[in-house]
Amino acid sequence: MPNNNKQTLITMDAVYTAPGYLFRRMQQIAVSIFIEECRPFDLTPVQYAALIAIHTHPGIDATRLSAVIAFDRSTLGNVIERLQTKGLIERKPDSEDKRVKLLTITKPGASLLREIMPAVDRAQARMLQPLKPADRKTLMALLAQLVDLNNEASRVPLRAEDALEHLGKAG
Repeated sequence: MPNNNKQTLITMDAVYTAPGYLFRRMQQIAVSIFIEECRPFDLTPVQYAALIAIHTHPGIDATRLSAVIAFDRSTLGNVIERLQTKGLIERKPDSEDKRVKLLTITKPGASLLREIMPAVDRAQARMLQPLKPADRKTLMALLAQLVDLNNEASRVPLRAEDALEHLGKAG
């Protein structure tokens, strides 16, 4: 017996045009471009963000670092471990609470940040390069708006101001 109700076709087009799918694909592309441009420096995008945050906020702990870069705390432990193994950061116990480890960038870490910046800038430019300049500006404004308005829906909402307030330093 034919169904007279309007049926939604099940096609891959429904997947390919969904915002979530497109965001995920662009994330894959962004990581790929970053890795390609920054290959000589052996840093992932998350390691780079963590290194920048540690450089900007010396003495930050892992919990606050997680809030500053909006990255899952349990996974961030591996990132910190890799940065320490590479000699880019140091972990030292807090004088008030020995369980808390404070993170600081090393001289090689600071040097690497200075050296990697042109490659990071190239990667960022490549991600947007196919668009016209006006479209790049529009896309970035809309993405910033979407991220801000949906921050609370994240598994790890960005909490930079709250985290930095505890450090007694402005970001």
